[in-house]
Amino acid sequence: MNLNGKTLFISGASRGIGLAIAVRAAQEGANVAILAKTTEPHPKLPGTIYSAAEAVEAAGGKALPIVCDIRYEEQVLDAVRLTVERFGGIDACINNASAISLTNTLDTDMKRYDLMNQINARGTFLCSKATIPYLSKASNPHILNMAPPLDMKSRWFKNHVAYTMAKFGMSMCTLGMSEELRGAGIAVNSLWPLTAIDTAAVRNVLGGEAMAHASRKPEIVADAAIEILKRPAAATTGNFFIDEEVLRAAGVTDFARYANDPDKPLVPDFFVPDDVLARSSTPLVPLPW
Repeated sequence: MNLNGKTLFISGASRGIGLAIAVRAAQEGANVAILAKTTEPHPKLPGTIYSAAEAVEAAGGKALPIVCDIRYEEQVLDAVRLTVERFGGIDACINNASAISLTNTLDTDMKRYDLMNQINARGTFLCSKATIPYLSKASNPHILNMAPPLDMKSRWFKNHVAYTMAKFGMSMCTLGMSEELRGAGIAVNSLWPLTAIDTAAVRNVLGGEAMAHASRKPEIVADAAIEILKRPAAATTGNFFIDEEVLRAAGVTDFARYANDPDKPLVPDFFVPDDVLARSSTPLVPLPW
């Protein structure tokens, strides 16, 4: 399978992992609908839908920047309509948009709780639902959620119940929709990084420059996403993929190029199950989570 001429519908694509996937798909000749709220540069968050569109075009793809807040159904439906009008259909829905607050129950105000659940769980459900009618007409349709394995251990909940609920809500979309849409030939999978990824959220929430040095670049997730999207949909569904494992299975052996600082040990991401850590050959710093 290849992505030349295929159309990807990506939420949260103005920066970070979403942008990396968009650019990597463009290198394959894909069309990319870039969904995000950012139209003006932010002092702490680089990138807008327009700068993302320029990067996609420069990489060899075709871009459609769309101002869209995925909390609102009418905006998502309009984004789908614009994408189909421009490119003729949708081949893959990438649910990447996410909100994070690593706060305990007492310190999580309900506005932040609602934001995380509306963007993460509800937004994934909504974008998937809105694109299914068009995915069902595609030759190799995929829904790919940037969501973790459903490792239901209390340690993943105890320090940030609300965030974990919101992220696992995305994962439950994978669990349920993969079986629901199996007969329609639409693949539904999750993809999650083995290590922390250097994004604005990691820098702003998890530890700034020091954390960035212990993280990998978003390109590792993008490369893994493209490998998944190239697989036959009918034979690739219901999986909770880990980026490094996807790439190793594809023959990648050099992972140093993905490290921000090859001389620094890497930090594992949240929600990575013990069995995944145990079988990884990548040296990782043991952390309490």
